[in-house]
Amino acid sequence: MVDGFSLPPALSIIKKILMEYKPAVFAFEDGSCFYGEAFGAETTVVGEAVFNTSMTGYQEILTDPSYFGQIITMTAPQIGNYGVNALDAESDHPQASGFVVREISPVASNWRSTQSLPDYLKEHGVPGISGVDTRTITKKIRIAGAMKSCLSTVGISGEEAVQRARDWEGLVGIDFVKEVTGKDSSEFKGDAESCAPFTVVGTNLGKKREDRKRYRIAAIDYGAKDSILKRLHDHSFDVTVFPPTCSADEIDAFNPDGIFLSNGPGDPAAVTYAHETVRVLIDRYPVFGICFGHQIITHAIGGKTFKLKFGHRGGNQPVKNILSDQVIITAQNHGFASDPESIQERAVVSEINLNDQTVAGLELKDLPVFSVQYHPEAGPGPNDGTANFEKFYDRVAAFAANR
Repeated sequence: MVDGFSLPPALSIIKKILMEYKPAVFAFEDGSCFYGEAFGAETTVVGEAVFNTSMTGYQEILTDPSYFGQIITMTAPQIGNYGVNALDAESDHPQASGFVVREISPVASNWRSTQSLPDYLKEHGVPGISGVDTRTITKKIRIAGAMKSCLSTVGISGEEAVQRARDWEGLVGIDFVKEVTGKDSSEFKGDAESCAPFTVVGTNLGKKREDRKRYRIAAIDYGAKDSILKRLHDHSFDVTVFPPTCSADEIDAFNPDGIFLSNGPGDPAAVTYAHETVRVLIDRYPVFGICFGHQIITHAIGGKTFKLKFGHRGGNQPVKNILSDQVIITAQNHGFASDPESIQERAVVSEINLNDQTVAGLELKDLPVFSVQYHPEAGPGPNDGTANFEKFYDRVAAFAANR
């Protein structure tokens, strides 16, 4: 009512929008700011600004430990339309520092959905901003490179947000692995619902795996996603997860048939304790590494890694296997890459990223050790990389038969 009169319907809607609107700011270390509407938690965070080009899978992306310390911009225009659910989470809570979208869906509609994305982020203390030009933000990161940034949903000024971004220490040289992992080993117990066998059409990767011999592997956790452990379990491995600080002697005492090295966040050069352990293990067991684990193998054999300008993050990265001349589409999430010249004494580059020719896979010349820079478990992403699990299984089986 205004002076005894009712507002017209259109003005009532505008009034409601203005009353519910909560401002947010996303600022970069170079001084630029983007203003939009807040959702999720009311807080201020800092982190590395990155973008992800996946069309779906925002929940898996948010809960991937590899995103610890980063503020993610999604390039897909609308996010949140199918809500969130317990089975799609890659860890027990969101790992990203903040979330940036063009439009947050006002409706979460899916038969599996148990909660809306804004409510989920609010529950776990993660802020989000919508109504910003994510195309411009993405182009900015591509041109200038990944930058330090600040996202605030509590009404601080753009100038203050810029200063907080500049004051953040960054992630180069910082060990984030210990922030997302535990200190104890544990057996991974795959349940029937989440680890159900699946068939990849056109391949021999199907339900016949159920009856074959199972092998014990030690999975060293640098920030492992749940889906990679589920896929290992599904591919006939009994998985025991070890903390990143485990020693080679602890692994030997377990007496595994093979070693798996997981994905994880931050700078691979900073986790020297992992380099030392893996340097010993590669001489004793078949080893399969993905993403961060791939980079740990690089350091373990005396190689080097370097920071990419803006990284590879999305479910559409083309990779070519140089040895087989095969091209696959992969899911990737990393900001560092292996220096090919630094590994040539002990390894061969087996796969390359076709977008920028960086190393996407390596094979040791004289040992059953290999790694890939992408996420073969497809969580989220395409299943093209699934053959890596069968390759690992064959090598583990051969090793076990000759022990």
